[in-house]
Amino acid sequence: MSTTREIALGSLRLGGGNPLFLIAGPCVIESEAHARMMAEKVAKVAADAGVPYIFKASYDKANRTSGKAFRGPGAKEGLRILGKIKADLKLPILSDIHEPSQAEPAAEVCDVLQIPAFLARQTELLLAAGKTGRIVNVKKAQFLSPWDMGNVAEKVASTGNTKIILTERGASFGYQNLVVDMRSFPVMQKTGYPVVFDVTHSIQLPGGQGHASGGQPEFIEPLARAGVAAGVDGIFLETHDNPAAALSDGANALPLAQLPALLAKLKELSAMVRRWSAQ
Repeated sequence: MSTTREIALGSLRLGGGNPLFLIAGPCVIESEAHARMMAEKVAKVAADAGVPYIFKASYDKANRTSGKAFRGPGAKEGLRILGKIKADLKLPILSDIHEPSQAEPAAEVCDVLQIPAFLARQTELLLAAGKTGRIVNVKKAQFLSPWDMGNVAEKVASTGNTKIILTERGASFGYQNLVVDMRSFPVMQKTGYPVVFDVTHSIQLPGGQGHASGGQPEFIEPLARAGVAAGVDGIFLETHDNPAAALSDGANALPLAQLPALLAKLKELSAMVRRWSAQ
């Protein structure tokens, strides 16, 4: 396992050989009450497991398969909700931005600005995110190789901001399918930046339901274990209390009830991998 640089986020320490951290939450803000409930429950699971935790939820899903699909409450209302969760629950917050103009408003609330995979090469978006000084999490595009992410990181770092995380979320494998190349993790770690494995999007079947993406949630645990065994710095999971009723990406979400057992396994495995790497 390569040792990446450490990023400070309040009391949390991400990367640099520190313990595995978790980014998790619902795909999109469905309502203020639901987002808060999910933040509270996932935070408790993470605290019980002793795993550093960042809450994630999108205020706008601008890349839905269908134009008729639910996108979320929008920037103004969504950031208000995320700001309230952050203040009340004392949780670090991650959310996506899709345009350069969204970077500054989102940075007023979010501790981590996420660049969606489809936009990973958008130079002006990367520069705008970097200039905020917030941590920037860039998801590797489905059409990019892991070594291409060095160029992506350099764009953000050119702003003077080296608080960068690179996230694997699967590569296109024929039509409406993704595959994860486990070589991706050590390759991206050679950039020196912490690497995260987005497990739940990696088992997605893009556009697989015609009007929406499908998924294969039965592969969440084996892929998560494989990524942790390969030495990732953090795990990204979308989770929902009732995936069948989720307004976005329910087909690939981890049922919330399964999170405690999975997180316990991943923490134990990660600790073992870090011991081996230190020998």
